[in-house]
Amino acid sequence: MNSRCKKRFSGVCLESMKVVSQREIAPTIFELILQGDMVAIMKAGQFLHLRVPNDAYLLRRPISIASINQDEQTCCLIYRTEGAGTAIFSKLSEGDLIDVMGPQGNGFDLSDLERGNRVLLVGGGIGVPPLLQVAKELHSRGVEILTVLGFADQNAVILEEDLKQYSQVFVTTDNGSYGLEGNVSVVIEGLKEDFDAIYSCGAPGMMKYLDKKFHHHPRAYLSLESRMACGTGACYACVLKLAESETVSQRVCEEGPVFPTGTVLL
Repeated sequence: MNSRCKKRFSGVCLESMKVVSQREIAPTIFELILQGDMVAIMKAGQFLHLRVPNDAYLLRRPISIASINQDEQTCCLIYRTEGAGTAIFSKLSEGDLIDVMGPQGNGFDLSDLERGNRVLLVGGGIGVPPLLQVAKELHSRGVEILTVLGFADQNAVILEEDLKQYSQVFVTTDNGSYGLEGNVSVVIEGLKEDFDAIYSCGAPGMMKYLDKKFHHHPRAYLSLESRMACGTGACYACVLKLAESETVSQRVCEEGPVFPTGTVLL
């Protein structure tokens, strides 16, 4: 491993990654391309813990990995500016360095899927980005993919064209300003075919719906969001209770962020 990526914990490194580019792709939503040695060990569904380049902010910000380019040693992060910390991220420009810890968490299990398999991807709002790398990898194996995306309105729609490169895509908006009116259930409840695997990420309400809908599916996964502090599992600030035992906790940053449906209480 290159000395620029210093190993801190099991599989987790600390590195100053270089900003390749940044652009606003929708109101308050930014695409940030970073380059560094850490890319070599990234997997779909993991996240990075970014240090705000301002000493007034002590806690890092977790941002999901949207896509990975091993050849160019780059990764794409897509995030929404929700506070002062992420607003500072949005000011970064080409050539800047940012302190990154990662890759962190357990990503999506994509093993054993190949040509002839059918997969359903379901994303909502800023939860859509982690599904892009899933689509890229599975498409390269010949897997047939159907993607359902849900947004608040037309202005919030992101990555539709990117995902169309790899899958059939349906888009819903809450107010009907684009695509089908309603949430992702409008499409999902009408699907007749079976899927070999299901991968999803989105708001809590959508995750609860999918957890119930695919509760007993043998290979359905939820990528969950949570407020984090340390991001390494030490502080237990992002715990969920196991469905089978409410006394046992799972950490979103360590055992997650991806969990099989029916395994944790939402």
